[in-house]
This record gives sequence, structure tokens and C-alpha cells, in this order.
Amino acid sequence: MVPETRVRIPVTYKAEWQDGYGARGWKLDVAIDDPEVIAATAETGRRLPTSVLVHDILDHHLCGLALGGHRNEAIALHQLGLRTGADPQPDLMQMVDEDLIHGVIVGESMRTFLPDGLRALLPPDLSEDRPVIDYLADHMGRDALRLSLLRRLRDIGHAMADAAMAQYRRSGLDPARRGPLGSALQALLARADARALSEDWHEAHGEFALSDCRCSLEIDIPYPIRLDTRCT
Repeated sequence: MVPETRVRIPVTYKAEWQDGYGARGWKLDVAIDDPEVIAATAETGRRLPTSVLVHDILDHHLCGLALGGHRNEAIALHQLGLRTGADPQPDLMQMVDEDLIHGVIVGESMRTFLPDGLRALLPPDLSEDRPVIDYLADHMGRDALRLSLLRRLRDIGHAMADAAMAQYRRSGLDPARRGPLGSALQALLARADARALSEDWHEAHGEFALSDCRCSLEIDIPYPIRLDTRCT
């Protein structure tokens, strides 16, 4: 019998992270020291069936994407849309309105992020992020620039979709099973998060163990416990 593929994802929980946000929740251990990554609970919000932590696992980590950077998030949001059927545009526009239109970008310079058409409008000596955005807003209008930045994020997500899928397959998991796997992960996270609250955990650690048909959360701190579910 061929052994079932297992992918193990270590996670850490704290009742209050000392990261400047004071958030309660879970982080992937690969991003535990990244101050830009805010801990997530089992909360899903209004539009999505799964939480930020599930997004970090399935749409970032297993697709070979770091959790930081606007380019990475654009690719991951496209993967989120493929996995859940949710329209990524509201989150992409939020990135535009909260960051990009103000000249704030993580992971690269604004000049390298821009598409060729917008980059061609810039004077050759203009390189700092905020002046680049201010120049384009003056040249083409703020609303037109917002839409261009939105299109850029969407184009990046589409262009990198095949590469993200190829990386996901290298994990040994089937991309076609991401929907059920996401639902199973969300159910496990909800159970663990409820226990953390009811038992007043200050800190916890464990590993998600994933396959296409089954997943579990194996906690070792504060005490050993295994939560298990099937992906249906």
C-alpha cells in the first residue's frame, strides 16, 4: 500500500503576541519572527469560508509564497479565489487604497512593481516610491491610477498562477482538493481556537498534518492532544 502523502505545518499560538499589535491567535512557525505577519484566529469574516491562517497555509506557504509583500499577496489572493470561488477584487482594491496609492509597497520598489506602460511615463531619475506615485497621480489622475494599480495586481495573480500551482503539486498534494482541505483545516482551527479560549491558554504549539483526504492538528504544548477530521 502506498503511504498517504503528509505535509506538516508547525504553528504557534499566543494569547497576546508581543509584536506591536498585541493580537491573539496563531502564526505559522516559518513566519514567527516576521513583524508584518499578524496572528490569526479562526475568524473568517463575512465573505470567506476560511480564516487568514488557512489562507497563509494553502494559498501562500504551499504555493511557495512568503507571507509578506504585495506581489506575493496578489498571487495568493488569486489562489484564494480559485480555492473558494470568492472574488479577490475587494482585497486587491484594499491593498491599492491602503498602501500602493500612498507609495507604500513591501518586497520591492514601486518602480519595479509597476507595469511597463506606467514605468515608461516616469522620468529616469525618479526612483523613490512616494514621488513615483505622486508623479503618476498628477500625470493621469488619481482614479485612473487606482484602476491601473488594481489591474496590475490582478495581472500578477493570473501570470503566476501556473507557477503557484506547480509549487503546490511539489508538496505531494492535489490542487483540486484544496477546497475540501481548506474546510477541514478551518474546522480544526475552530476547535483548537475554542479550546484555547475556554482553557485560557497563554501559549500553544503544534503541527497541522495534511493529506488530500484527511488532516489533523497535533498539539504538544500546553499538553499533547490530537484533533482529526476528514476532507469531504
